[in-house]
Amino acid sequence: MNPRTAAPVLPAAVLFDMDGTLVDTERLWWAAVQQVADGLGRPLIDADMPHVLGRPTAHTAAHLHRTGGPAAPGPGELATELDAAFTARVAREVVPRPGVLRLLDELAAAGVPAAIVSASPRHVVDLVSKALGEDRFALTLAVEDTVRTKPAPDPYLAAAAALGVEPYACVVVEDTPTGVASAEAAGCAVLAVPSTVPIRPAAGRTILDSLERADLALLAFLLTPAERN
Repeated sequence: MNPRTAAPVLPAAVLFDMDGTLVDTERLWWAAVQQVADGLGRPLIDADMPHVLGRPTAHTAAHLHRTGGPAAPGPGELATELDAAFTARVAREVVPRPGVLRLLDELAAAGVPAAIVSASPRHVVDLVSKALGEDRFALTLAVEDTVRTKPAPDPYLAAAAALGVEPYACVVVEDTPTGVASAEAAGCAVLAVPSTVPIRPAAGRTILDSLERADLALLAFLLTPAERN
C-alpha cells in the first residue's frame, strides 16, 4: 500500500525525542562527555556509545565513574560536570535538524499535538523548546518527570497519559536504539531517523534518513493496523 494514498487517520499526537531528533545535540552531548572523560585521562571510544548516546546524565556519569579509574570522582560530581558542559554547548550551538520546523508546523496546522519526550534534564529541555518555539509543543517531558527513563516505556506512557490519548494512537520519532526500545515498549508506532548510532530494521518500525522525507501523511500511515481500521 502506498502511504501517500492510504486513507488518512491522523495520529492522536506525535511524540518527539529531543537530542539528535529535533535538534542536533547528540554531537554536543558526545563532545561534553568527551570533555569530562578527557579530564579523567580516558578518551571516549566506540564501545562507550551505548552508555552515552540516548542515555540520561546519571547513566553516563555512572559509566564514567566505573571506567575512569580509581581516581575518578563520584557519579554525582561527574553528573554535575556533564550537565554544565552540555548546557553550555546547547545554549551556544543548538540547531534544528533538517525538516523539523516544517513538520512541526504541518502538525500544528492539522491540529495534531506535538510533544518533546526527552531523557535530558528539564532546564535543557526548556532551552531547546524555547529555541524551537514553545507554542509548537503541547507538552514537554524531561528526565525528572518519570521514575524510570528510556529504554523503559515510562516516558512515552506518561506523555500519552498527560495528553489524554492512547499510546497506540501516537507516533514516536526517535533517533537511537534506546529511544526506539522505549517507544516500542510503550506500544507506540515508531519512525526512526538515526543520527549517530545505526538502528536495525524490524517489524512495525519505519526508518528514514532524514525528517525532510517525513510528512503528516506518512505519520498517519505508521499507526497500527487496528488504529487505521
